Amino acid sequence: MKEVNLLIEGMTCASCVTRVEKIIGGIDGVKNVRVNLATEHATFDLEQDNINLDSIAKELEGFGYKLKLNSNSTNDSQLLNQNNVEVEKDKYYDQIKKDFFLALILTLPLFIVSMLVDYSFFQNIWIFSTDTTHKILLILATPIIFISGKRFYKIFWANLKHFSFEMNSLVAIGTSAAYGYSVIATLFPSVVSIHNELPHVYYETAGVIITLILMGKILEHRAKQKTNSAIKKLIELKPKTAIVLVNDNETVVNISDLKVGDVIVIKPGEKIPSDGIIIWGSSSVDESMITGESLPVEMTIDSKVIGGTINKNGSFNFKVSEAGDNTVLAQIIKLVEQAQASKPPIQKFVDKIASVFVPIVIVVALITFLVWLFIGGHNSFSQALVNFVAVLIIACPCALGLATPTAIIVGSGLGASNGILIRNGESLELAQNISTIIFDKTGTITEGKPVVSEIITNNISENELVYLSASLESKSQHPLAEAIVQKAKATNISLSQPETFKNLSGFGLTGIVNNHTVIIGNLNLMIEFSIEINVMNEYYNKLIESGKTIVFVSVDGELKGLIAIEDKLKVTSAEAIKELGKMKIKTVMLTGDNSKTAKLIADKVGITEFRSEVLPDEKANIVIEYQSKGEVVAMVGDGINDSPALAQADVGIAVGTGTDVAIETAQITLVQGNLLSVAKAINLSKNTIKTIKQNLFWAFIYNTVLIPLAAFGMLNPMIGALAMSLSSVSVVSNSLRLKKAKI
Repeated sequence: MKEVNLLIEGMTCASCVTRVEKIIGGIDGVKNVRVNLATEHATFDLEQDNINLDSIAKELEGFGYKLKLNSNSTNDSQLLNQNNVEVEKDKYYDQIKKDFFLALILTLPLFIVSMLVDYSFFQNIWIFSTDTTHKILLILATPIIFISGKRFYKIFWANLKHFSFEMNSLVAIGTSAAYGYSVIATLFPSVVSIHNELPHVYYETAGVIITLILMGKILEHRAKQKTNSAIKKLIELKPKTAIVLVNDNETVVNISDLKVGDVIVIKPGEKIPSDGIIIWGSSSVDESMITGESLPVEMTIDSKVIGGTINKNGSFNFKVSEAGDNTVLAQIIKLVEQAQASKPPIQKFVDKIASVFVPIVIVVALITFLVWLFIGGHNSFSQALVNFVAVLIIACPCALGLATPTAIIVGSGLGASNGILIRNGESLELAQNISTIIFDKTGTITEGKPVVSEIITNNISENELVYLSASLESKSQHPLAEAIVQKAKATNISLSQPETFKNLSGFGLTGIVNNHTVIIGNLNLMIEFSIEINVMNEYYNKLIESGKTIVFVSVDGELKGLIAIEDKLKVTSAEAIKELGKMKIKTVMLTGDNSKTAKLIADKVGITEFRSEVLPDEKANIVIEYQSKGEVVAMVGDGINDSPALAQADVGIAVGTGTDVAIETAQITLVQGNLLSVAKAINLSKNTIKTIKQNLFWAFIYNTVLIPLAAFGMLNPMIGALAMSLSSVSVVSNSLRLKKAKI
């Protein structure tokens, strides 16, 4: 599957979104189509490379939409091409502005003359007859219709050929009805006159409607630009060039040319161009735009730096570890874009309504026209026409189409600026309903950097015990193994390659080191191999009381020592659990440790429910167990062995300092690994969904109240056009309030 992300011009309302999705989705080999009215992008997957995007563009053009093929961009190329996309959007809206100002210049005299022409005081100073005035109004209105308003009629005609209708159809039908009738009344008054009276004309109605809708589009565009400011800031983080050190010479290169292994020179105040590891120098780095943490991070040799962050006062050189699409910043941008392009379940409900909304409105408008035509009396046709136009104009479902995506864009952007990355709209909507959160212990509640704190031996030297243990553990990637290997390095003990090695997941390791059979692991592993442990029971019980993790070491069938390993709690863990408790959310801890150690850690952070001695493959089953009780379960983890549970949970939350596999599996990623962000993510979900519901409420209320008013002749079409335009702006403005929300 190849993902394509393209800009589309001409979409105006929720009906357009549904139509574009059907058109693109109906092409063989195209899957997972997502169209976003707020970003004006279509995202879809291609099953094969030979699908012609030009044919998709041509198909859309037949319906009046323009697919910008040069706007396709993802990840690192997104950083380079984003300006092109913005330029394309600005060109489109520059044309709308030109059309608006032309319409405005012509509409002002058109409106003033139309409103005053029936008053005697104006007739006394007005040098033209009513018949001539109508012709002047025709001259003023015609450029508004055919130049400023041509976009509405062009798209309407393209859709009409497919018997398809949307917002442009409503505007085109309404304004052309008012303008067409007025032209007939001006040029052939006898055709529509009653009792030989000169008929009334409605040029100002058509002109003002087009002018106000174009004004609404400009205001809407400006507001939408603000909704996407978070991702624009992320894109702007990366510098365009970098200083590469080649044979002790500094060379300036484009960031797109950076490769893994390049040595980059960073000077005070510069942006870091890519991910890497410091090999010389030290400094403090501002990572706030990536992690949401306000305090600069101290960096020395072997520290990891993230592309897009800002160096403060020091200087250093670093070696590039990730470049292009694989950098943290590129992945963050990708996740934010995915979230913005996705649709929560609530939006799918809106789309179903939008798909039938416009046809129903046209039917209501026709019924309105016919009813007024028969009951309107002397002025029945004029009244019927005005009310017909009013219903069409007031019913445009623009606000309906913007209600959800604008809130999702602002919400996901707010999350990104706080170090919370949300993969899709569905998880953003579901997070508000979380009732139980299951935490992995190591690397999630604790720092995930265990260290050896104590070694107790039995008929063996400490160095010999460390040598045998670390030589075997060097083949493992488990955090406890890393702690033992680091202990050997710290005491300058040289290690050997084990002759055999076997990993027993959830229990420990076995193997042969220097002709000795070594078994390292937990108590259950010792029992499995019938290793006598009574000889060290007293020491074991004391260490357990301190809450440390105990590793048993058996050599040639005899217990030779205990290695106590300590993993410090994260400073925010207890506060995070307390915060979730205030939100009435149940918290559960999973750990492979024994029950005593697990209880000590659970008590320290305030978790009352925990599971000890949990094997990696049991975590997903525990998630299922809570789900079967009707709980909405979130799983928080950082390791590869957490991935099945993260995938099984209703909402998987990965600690960003963990493994790529865990992050890829989860729906939400905490970039910094700060557990306080779990509560923030839930609050973000609640605020975003609350905003969506507010938007939808006002969008529905707007149509529910004003359509009947228009049908009963209580709403002037021009007022309807103003209300329709402002409704879209109000929805976007309400979404923008999310930026200031406290999460």
